[in-house]
Amino acid sequence: MSITSLRRDQARLRPLSTGGRFALGALGAALRLPRASTRFTVTRVEIPMRDGVRLVADHYAPQTATPAGTLLARGPYGRTLPFSLAFARLYAARGYHVVLQSVRGTFGSGGEFEPMVNEAPDAADTVAWLRQQPWFTGRFATIGVSYLGFTQWALLDDPPPELAAAVITVGPHDFQESVWGTGSFSVDFLAWSELVSRQEDPRRLRALIARIRAPRKVSRAASEVPLGKSARKLLGAGAPWFESWLEHTEATDPFWDRMRFPGALDRVSVPVLLLSGWQDIFVRQTIQQYRHLRDRDVDVALTVGPWTHIQMLTKGLAICVRETLDWLDTHLGDAPVARRPSPVRVYVTGRGWRHLPDWPPATTERSLYLQPYGHLGDTPPEINTRPANFRYDPAHPTPTTGGPLLSPKGGYRDDTELALRDDVLSFTGAALDADLYVYGSPVLELSHSSDNPHADLFVRVSEVDAKGRSRNVSDGYRRLADGERTVRIELDPIAHRFEAGSRIRVLIAGSWFPRYARNLGTGEPLLTGRELRAATHSVHFGDSRLLLPAGSADGLADPGGDVG
Repeated sequence: MSITSLRRDQARLRPLSTGGRFALGALGAALRLPRASTRFTVTRVEIPMRDGVRLVADHYAPQTATPAGTLLARGPYGRTLPFSLAFARLYAARGYHVVLQSVRGTFGSGGEFEPMVNEAPDAADTVAWLRQQPWFTGRFATIGVSYLGFTQWALLDDPPPELAAAVITVGPHDFQESVWGTGSFSVDFLAWSELVSRQEDPRRLRALIARIRAPRKVSRAASEVPLGKSARKLLGAGAPWFESWLEHTEATDPFWDRMRFPGALDRVSVPVLLLSGWQDIFVRQTIQQYRHLRDRDVDVALTVGPWTHIQMLTKGLAICVRETLDWLDTHLGDAPVARRPSPVRVYVTGRGWRHLPDWPPATTERSLYLQPYGHLGDTPPEINTRPANFRYDPAHPTPTTGGPLLSPKGGYRDDTELALRDDVLSFTGAALDADLYVYGSPVLELSHSSDNPHADLFVRVSEVDAKGRSRNVSDGYRRLADGERTVRIELDPIAHRFEAGSRIRVLIAGSWFPRYARNLGTGEPLLTGRELRAATHSVHFGDSRLLLPAGSADGLADPGGDVG
């Protein structure tokens, strides 16, 4: 698009049609939002960056003399549905100016798209532009999901004085941790790279077919060696950044410095609302963000539902939008009374929503020991008992079944068949006499050995119902250090009720593919490695145990509220 045509678009106000207003009103009612208060127009604008690049945005302007405030959302996924609805129209109809911006190199914005790399300076330049607009209300908040949450952390690394609040939905602050945090590469980011490199394909039918086929294509590419070659075959000329992600594996590598903002957790002082799901791939970072800000006495709130990453814009949308509006009205629109009854609201899987004064609540540690013959018990077995063994074959890795994923296949799933696999160890406890509530991160401590120093471990806690059906609760993964004999793996945080009559199950495997790239077993770089070598794992009894942070249902105050 030429600058001339872009400027012509700038002068063209686009009011919402009568049909569009009706649909927006119907959606607001379905989401149980406050009634829309104003009409709005949409103007396409261009925003100059310090290097001369101009970024495209849509400005949603409420037709009211008393706007509630200004909102900024920045992302790479375009400015149409679902982002125009979830982060612009619903708020503009309730009195907010909204700037929905396409980041550098995406959907008409100039420059080259390098994921995460330019977000801090580009966000600062966008705020500088905001200050100069005659309609700017003087204070603004940031909102957005996933990458649109990361762009908020980039801005919070050096918060501008006009910033009044932030609502960050499943937004990581450290991209290196997201990609390599377990020590193994997260294949989700090959899938993500493939998606964003093709998302602007003008041939919509072809693009739709490609999206349907993408998970199988990504899995096939991740199954081949070397991964660098097969990934490039999948990506074609797109995603030029991908190989560099595979090359730089260490957390201390300066390569990642422009893609992580841990300092933002120390610099932010404005009220922050964090929204997440127990099955989201970034839930650990969200909990870390909450705990860090809370310990600094920042005004921070946390809501976690039973959702995956992509469900934040589907099943979780109603709650997320309602809580976002409440937060904005309180901290930007100057609502007289805060409507949030507690800092923390979590969904206890197997029970329902609960309000808490903090996270995690008070718990006591409960130990369950791995026992011979697949049992899980309250006391340790004899130390001289033979270990349990399984063989990991990188040519046939253990398949991913549910859990935190970027695909629709993630979330809570029936994983009964996993316990029957030869490459999985399964330990199942006796039926519970009473409900057991767990709040926080389970930990599996293993006395472990392997005949191959290059090894990974996947662990899962599941709940087995009275009919023998197993369902995942929490996962953990780690690449082991050479010669590591005592292994401690922290699983994903949970709020879960194990129901009386159900049984707790621990699953252990040497891979979790394609959620994580398989360990080749040779120590070769993932980018270029070709050889595959199997490993026999041994789990030794005595000290191997599951640690559960157990709490009391009676200690959880629930002042009311909906469950949906």
